[in-house]
Amino acid sequence: MSVLPLVFTSGWASGINAYAVVLLLGVFGATGLTDEVPESLQRTDVLIVAGVLFLCEAVADKVPYVDSIWDTVHTVIRPVAGAVVAALLAGDSGSLPELAAGAVGGSTALMSHLVKAGTRMAINTSPEPFSNIAMSTAEDLGVAGIITFAIFHPLAAAVIAGTLLVLGIVILVFLASRIRRFWRRKAQRREEKRLAAAGVDRPPW
Repeated sequence: MSVLPLVFTSGWASGINAYAVVLLLGVFGATGLTDEVPESLQRTDVLIVAGVLFLCEAVADKVPYVDSIWDTVHTVIRPVAGAVVAALLAGDSGSLPELAAGAVGGSTALMSHLVKAGTRMAINTSPEPFSNIAMSTAEDLGVAGIITFAIFHPLAAAVIAGTLLVLGIVILVFLASRIRRFWRRKAQRREEKRLAAAGVDRPPW
């Protein structure tokens, strides 16, 4: 079977949590649950680094505004990770050119990352932290579930990942006004800090 469905699914999941994808695939390969995972992802040092970074993301991703800063930093990291994982999967199976796999994995990771980052901006317009915690937990469980499912049913998992990606884009369109509010609030906070540093108690308007 072509590795393309697993490439697509891993790309989508990498855009949500790239470290979880590397960690899960590495563990599944190391324990012998699948022979689709290349040995480079099963190395002990790779698993340790992925595990530590996953724990860091698990904390940062649940704190309002910190999650958006984390997402901004990972705008490059997640798509690159998705492309690298996809290329490794393709190279190990030999059923798909590595360059094509990297393009699929990277572009899918970028799209799902943008959906995640945009949704978090909308959520951060709410002052309470519980929505961030709930959303982050749901994302972690979703990534774990779909990667596990993809190991045994790659085609079905790819269909689910594609459906979630489309739904995420649709939801993001509806949340556009809240995202704009997030940026306005962020700009206002920067202006308040600037005025405070200048000794001005309140804006002159």
